[in-house]
Amino acid sequence: MTGLKRIFFAVFLFIFFSPAWATERVIVADFVRDLDNRGNPSGWQLQERKGKADYSVVQDSGISALRLRSEETSFALQKAVDIDPQHYPVISWKWKVTKLPDGGDFRKSNADDQAAQIFLAFSNRKTIAYIWDTTAPAGSIENASAIPFVSVKAIVVRSGPKDAGRWITETRNVFEDYKALYGDDPPVLAGIRIQINSQHTATSGESFFADVVFQRN
Repeated sequence: MTGLKRIFFAVFLFIFFSPAWATERVIVADFVRDLDNRGNPSGWQLQERKGKADYSVVQDSGISALRLRSEETSFALQKAVDIDPQHYPVISWKWKVTKLPDGGDFRKSNADDQAAQIFLAFSNRKTIAYIWDTTAPAGSIENASAIPFVSVKAIVVRSGPKDAGRWITETRNVFEDYKALYGDDPPVLAGIRIQINSQHTATSGESFFADVVFQRN
């Protein structure tokens, strides 16, 4: 085999036989391109828990985003994924909250409403929720599972109206968050959910999400 042929053969092997984690990033939500023929996020499933969902893909400040509105409702969009946090430990996403549910507080079951929530569901039925709460201070951590045999631990990433009305990019080390919350290394990530609710406080909320990406350190 000549030198040139060896180079082409090596490139072929790299492209077709490299593991999936050889790429730098895994894009979970790109609301610019990933739309079905009805303009909905492709690959995402709607789950309505109370009332009728109000969501759409919009352009906001030049960003293609998923807009969620809640009027005493609760709904989510979720997507199945297969991501190994050992190879892609860091998640980043953009979000903006324009209306927080009045009196929302994830520490109280009768006021557990948030304008913006992003859930990571692992293959062992354990879940991390990153939320923007109305009242609970940033950094608060709480057990938040109301589903049998499923463990949900919520982390308040943002609190209150201080940062409302502007786009914010968040970055979290999922691998380290899982270890801190559950005490061991995380298994494969099996699903992701974007959620809004305001039914407990009988109020309203609005948020925007964009560019959900997993990446290596």
